[in-house]
Amino acid sequence: MKYLARTATGEALLGDDEGFVPLASAESDLGSVREALPRAADGTLAAVDDATADRVPAADLTFAAPLERFGKLWGIGLNYEEHAGDLDENRPEEPASFMKPPTALTGPGGPIRLPPTDRSDRVTAEAELGVVMGRTCRDVAAADVDDVVAGYLPVIDMTAEDVLQRNPRFLTRAKSFDTFLVPGPAIVVPEEPLELSSLSVRTEVNGEVEAENEIRNMLFPPAEIVSFHSGVMTLEPGDLFSTGTPGAAPIDPGDHVRAVVESVGSVDAPVTR
Repeated sequence: MKYLARTATGEALLGDDEGFVPLASAESDLGSVREALPRAADGTLAAVDDATADRVPAADLTFAAPLERFGKLWGIGLNYEEHAGDLDENRPEEPASFMKPPTALTGPGGPIRLPPTDRSDRVTAEAELGVVMGRTCRDVAAADVDDVVAGYLPVIDMTAEDVLQRNPRFLTRAKSFDTFLVPGPAIVVPEEPLELSSLSVRTEVNGEVEAENEIRNMLFPPAEIVSFHSGVMTLEPGDLFSTGTPGAAPIDPGDHVRAVVESVGSVDAPVTR
């Protein structure tokens, strides 16, 4: 695996399982992670061994979100049949998608800041697999999605469930409070197409597993999600799809939330108000 990341001071990084180097030390013509996304998608991103700098262990670095600014932020609801059943919802026949504003994003490590209780008194956290687009594309077949995806990362998504329960038309508001989307610290760039179906996604709160399922049990796999939405609008490098959660867990101030995606990584954040 390769990794694309940024330090807390904004330096673009390229990494592998042994550590990270400045991106420019391996790709001298690239000044940002965003500029590296097309090469991640087409398999031409340099190896860390090609860098002129020595690796720094991940434990010695503090990470910001891997992109200074993501593009379109898509979420997919009810994408595991078991989770839809928990919410007494019928299985959707098409991806149940929604969009979130850029202001919902916070860095890896959070914190997740709950809204005032007079606006929402029941917020849930949801672990999800995130898919980061690497190339501009339109009307992509599901079989060709690997050619336009830069990589993957874990995501914590939040929902103000009491707002949503008042009226399903309030979905955008329920999903859009500040800090209601926590991306992982690095984009995982597979050397070969990643066999996602066998991987699991897990929601944890305070060290306890609240929900877990395998990506094979998604109603709409990641490739189908990307293909479907590429028929709706042009997708661009840096667009992010949060592909749905195996289950949500209520959170309160003082809690600690963690999203774990097998073979991709984890991200965690404390909860405050």
